[in-house]
Amino acid sequence: MVYAVVRAGGRQEKVEVGTIVTMDRIKTRKDGKVELAPVLLVDGSKITSDAESLAKVVVTAEILEDLRGPKIHIQKFKNKTGYKKRQGHRQELTRVKITGIK
Repeated sequence: MVYAVVRAGGRQEKVEVGTIVTMDRIKTRKDGKVELAPVLLVDGSKITSDAESLAKVVVTAEILEDLRGPKIHIQKFKNKTGYKKRQGHRQELTRVKITGIK
């Protein structure tokens, strides 16, 4: 069983071939392919974590869709001063499918 831990949008994700991962929005090429930076590679019983060996490893992914996350409501309130502030946020996300670990 081959899997890798990749850096995906500020976080680390454990991925295998066929895994669908939702991460922060990433810019893509015209063909919809993207390469992710591996942090760790496990190939059966062999574990690779040194930078020289990981430079040779390529984790490729295919962009499935760009989407937005759920709405987050931010409210600030200070007692006895009449200060209230309300704000919302929706994170820009990208859903990708891992196509290969080589």
